[in-house]
Amino acid sequence: MTVQDIRTFNRFYTNVIGALDYSRQLYAPYTLTESRVLYELAHSPRTDAADLRAELSLDAGYLSRILNKFEDDGLIERTPSARDPRRRRVSLTPRGRETAALLAERANESVGALLSTVPSADRPRLAEAMRAVREILSDGRPPRREDVVLREPGPGDLGWIVQRNAALYAAEYGWNADYEGLVARIVADFAVDHDPHLERVWIAEIDGRPVGCVMCVRDEAPATARLRLLLVEPDARGLGIGDRLTKAVIDFARGVGYRELVLWTNDVLAAARRIYQRHGFVLVAEKPHRSFGKDLNGQDWRLDLHSTQE
Repeated sequence: MTVQDIRTFNRFYTNVIGALDYSRQLYAPYTLTESRVLYELAHSPRTDAADLRAELSLDAGYLSRILNKFEDDGLIERTPSARDPRRRRVSLTPRGRETAALLAERANESVGALLSTVPSADRPRLAEAMRAVREILSDGRPPRREDVVLREPGPGDLGWIVQRNAALYAAEYGWNADYEGLVARIVADFAVDHDPHLERVWIAEIDGRPVGCVMCVRDEAPATARLRLLLVEPDARGLGIGDRLTKAVIDFARGVGYRELVLWTNDVLAAARRIYQRHGFVLVAEKPHRSFGKDLNGQDWRLDLHSTQE
């Protein structure tokens, strides 16, 4: 392979995705770089300007002009960083979050339209080729937080949730097939009958591979949502995926008008409990029980969505 081979591919790919005229491609007044900055802010809501500059390898003056534009448009606010008063924390305003969500939706539609031209039989080969490019050019570096994408489930993802829950909890805690049956019922109930405005599933993905999941479903209690089936693959732990999935549920539940968010877990799941505590959940009850072939201590946790704001 030569330099010209790579440059030829780059020219081809930038034309395919419309990178040279990105704003018109998405019907938005923002360039590809500006849209990427908005994306980073939407997925890292407590980012300092210095972190953005380092992460995106942007010139300080260029980034400053982008942030000034966002501030003029009412998309961001800048405050002194809690970590270092010399730094400036950048966070999206409600209008900024709406804009980032709209750009993400339009980008998904654009890529979906591109993917629709690829025959189904060729899509696995395309996905594998894209993974190979990333792996080779990343020089074996481990995944980073910014490599994680949260998305809605696609075909096969609900089955993956059942399979991975069953396999992981059997391997890590020795739970039997009763747990797989429970997860299968939860997932089947969601698949057959859920309100897309009030209930949702998130899949965490790295390089096209699912590495985590969580669900938000209606609870029997009025104005109450339930967080269910939070899971992160062992080789993807340490990237903040559990926190991001939990925050996604909290933000969604609060945004659609739930007053409370509840969950049930067991005290052996120490890492998950620490995530819930970090996000403000309070332990309200616990009770010993015999389930999944083990003696366990079940716990009910609750988050008041109106009295807590992250």
